[in-house]
Amino acid sequence: MRRYLFPVVLGVAGVAVLMSLGFWQLDRMEEKRAYLDEIETRIANAPIPLPAVPEEGPHKFQAVTAEGRFTGEYLEVLAGQTGASPGVMVIEVFALPDGRRIMVQRGFVEQEARGLPRASTEAVVEGNLHWPDDTSSSTPPPDQKTGLWFARDVPAMAAKLGTEPTLVVASAPTGDGIAPMPVDTSGIPDNHWGYAVQWFLLAATWAGMTVFLLWRIRTRKV
Repeated sequence: MRRYLFPVVLGVAGVAVLMSLGFWQLDRMEEKRAYLDEIETRIANAPIPLPAVPEEGPHKFQAVTAEGRFTGEYLEVLAGQTGASPGVMVIEVFALPDGRRIMVQRGFVEQEARGLPRASTEAVVEGNLHWPDDTSSSTPPPDQKTGLWFARDVPAMAAKLGTEPTLVVASAPTGDGIAPMPVDTSGIPDNHWGYAVQWFLLAATWAGMTVFLLWRIRTRKV
């Protein structure tokens, strides 16, 4: 019996660890779904007036409304849309009556429309507060010649445009032929079910290998 002890202990321990990882992923899946449900609720809620001090924790994806003026100061972020030619995402300064300056992601324009003038206009914006995290270690800095950005970076964009680090993603057209790109949860990864299946399959494989090893030990000639 002693020759079976180590394989059995190793097999049981390995299966236990792999199964626990699978169940942990299932728990994370439930947490992620609750988080996504909360986000979708915030997106779908009736808009509230723009908070005086927006904070990412309580306000991310919160539907808001703001009245003010587009100043004509903007920057462009490389973007694309299904069924459209390459283009850019327009993020423009929005001045509020109390003197605050925020950023509004107005939406998408195709490459051919980038050069069209955008005058300073009064507007009422409806959208969602957002703190996107598009940058990575491989994201290049904005192009010095064209001014084109390759990812959204709220603090850096705010510094460039001279605004507070507040970004409202427009959910309805804001004029000038710019197509809104409303926020949704499609870009938030939810892969926990797939990871759980992988861990459970590894546990089953480990158990099968353990059984096979025990069979080999039993049939081995002394």
